[in-house]
This record gives sequence, C-alpha cells and structure tokens, in this order.
Amino acid sequence: MKYLDEYRDPALARRLLAELRATATRPWAIMEVCGGQTHTLVRQGIDELLPAGVRMIHGPGCPVCVTPLEMIDKAVAIAARPGVIFTSYGDMLRVPGSTGDLLGVKARGGDVRVVYTPLDAVRIARENPGHQVVFFAVGFETTAPANAMAVLHAANAGITNFSVLVSHVLVPPAITAILDAPDNQVQAFLAAGHVCAVMGWTEYEPIAARYRVPIVVTGFEPLDLLEGIMLAVRQLEAGRAEVENQYARAVRRTGNTAAQDAVRRVFQVTERAWRGIGPIPASGLTLAPEFTSHDAETRFSTGSIRAEENPDCIAGAILQGTKLPTDCAAYGTRCTPRTPLGAPMVSAEGTCAAFHNAGRRPALSTLEEPR
Repeated sequence: MKYLDEYRDPALARRLLAELRATATRPWAIMEVCGGQTHTLVRQGIDELLPAGVRMIHGPGCPVCVTPLEMIDKAVAIAARPGVIFTSYGDMLRVPGSTGDLLGVKARGGDVRVVYTPLDAVRIARENPGHQVVFFAVGFETTAPANAMAVLHAANAGITNFSVLVSHVLVPPAITAILDAPDNQVQAFLAAGHVCAVMGWTEYEPIAARYRVPIVVTGFEPLDLLEGIMLAVRQLEAGRAEVENQYARAVRRTGNTAAQDAVRRVFQVTERAWRGIGPIPASGLTLAPEFTSHDAETRFSTGSIRAEENPDCIAGAILQGTKLPTDCAAYGTRCTPRTPLGAPMVSAEGTCAAFHNAGRRPALSTLEEPR
C-alpha cells in the first residue's frame, strides 16, 4: 500500500538517521507518550539505531495499561452479576485484576461481549430491554468523542438500560506529572498524533513554555517517528522549546472542534488514578451530572471496591519510564503475554508486550533461573 510504504522507505530512514547523527552533539532523553509509537520503535528497532546518547524513554501512553486495577475489579464485579451484558473492546478482556479478568468471567458463564464501537453496545441495550448493558469506556482523548456520542444517543432515544463504566484519562496532566517528578529525566516529548487529531495541540503550548521542553506532535510510522525525533533533537540542540507538528497530514492546531464539543457536553474533568502511578489531578473524565443515570459505577454501587497491585509487577516504573521491561525479575518468565502479571504485558500497546514480541530478553544474570 502506497500510504504505508511511503512512510516506511528504508533509504529515507537511513538518511534521517545520518542527519540525526550529524545533529546530536550531546546526550538527550526523549519520551514517546503513545504505546502505538512504542511498538513501532521497538518492532522496527529504531530505538537501537539512534545515535549514541539519544535515548527513547517509553511513556504511559497505553490506555489499557493505565486503567487502574480497582477499575478492572469493578468491571469484573459488574460483569459477573446476573442480568448484565458487559461489553468492551477486546484488549480489555485479558487485563488482570486482583482476582481475575473479564475473560474469566465469560468462561464462567458471564455475558461478556466484544464490540467494535460503543454504539454496538447501545444497539445491544435496545435489543435486550430486560438486561442491563454496560460499556467499558476506557482510553485517552481519542476514544472519548465516540463514547460521548453513545451516551448522547442512549439518552436521546430513552434507552435507560445502557450505562458506561468510565475510565478516561487525559495526556497533558500526565506529561505535567512526569515533568514534576523529582527523578524526571525527560527532556522532550513526542505527542500522540491521534490524540492531537481530536484535541489539537493548544493544551501543550503552556507546558512547553513553562517547563522549557520541546513537544513534537508525531505520527506512528517509522519515518514519522524518525522525523519527530529529528525535530525534537534540533530544538534541544538550539535551546528552543516549542510545539511542532510532524503529523501535518492528520493534525491541526485546533483539532476537531465538533468532537471536543461532544466530549465537553457529556464529560467533566476529574482526578483519575493511573495504574502503577497513582492519582493525577484533573487527568481524567467522568460523566457530567446530567448523565449520571448512565453511570455504571453509580448504578451498581461499586465505590467500595479497592485493590492492591501485584508486588512482583513493576508496571508503575515502566509506565513512568524509569525502568525497562527487561529490568523486571518476572519479565519473560512468570510474566508473559499468556500469563501476564500486569497490563503492560497483555495490552496491544504495552511496553512489556512490545519488548517481548520483539524478542528482547534480559541479560542472563537478571533471570531468576538460567535456561
């Protein structure tokens, strides 16, 4: 396909790498926020081809990974109730909670269904008036507009047996939390192109100015990422700190204002806990008071559910970029895509899964048992 091939040209990739080597005169640490970008970097080996000293730090941009453990437990508890049809995107079914996952509920006879859009869940609610239908609304700003439209559609159609379990998170507050951390090493960011396609990049401009960090809106193909890294390094070398748009074919500064209007109507900003990281102020979305009747947490009284992380999982450090998957004693042994201890190993965008699928292994001395 031309659309893909033109952003995977090996000759252009080599030229960009040569230009990077000629431009970088000192060590720099750059974080890609999005898990999809992480998978491209690792799968293509781009992070290992960069000039010495230019280091990629893999950030918390996987919505499945940062969904808090107690929210998974709430989903499992709701899905196990009689008369409930629990709907979700497929990547959430195997994310481990404290005592199980949604796939386990389905195996025990629970009505857990994979859907491809939240409107599928609204349709199921309309077709099953005797059941409570719940949609697991997770993700960054990218998925929030579709979930908002599903709630609006259900409300306007008088579909009262539809509710959403909301665990939306927002990128800018997470970037700010990373920069405020005492052990922060990040000097520039690659912002997720699909998030900015919805929201634009005006929210990033105050962050770049306040913290003096370059932020480059970047796509997901190999040449997108190499060019994004190149733009970030140029800014760092020149002492600039601005928001630049590498992903011009898909992103405008103001984003999609119609999508933003739908999100603002249905949701309001709230504090949100991030799995392995903890609460970040104003970093999530919850339903506005007008739509509380479609809130699954309220409908099923799940507020009392609390959970503790598996002590053997270092997902928090990995999501914050302070450790790599290969630093984990359980990586590749007790924690694999088939037997995950944490979400970064099971998610399609998780850093641990990216490393494992690319065949990256820890040094023999870090393994629990030599093979």
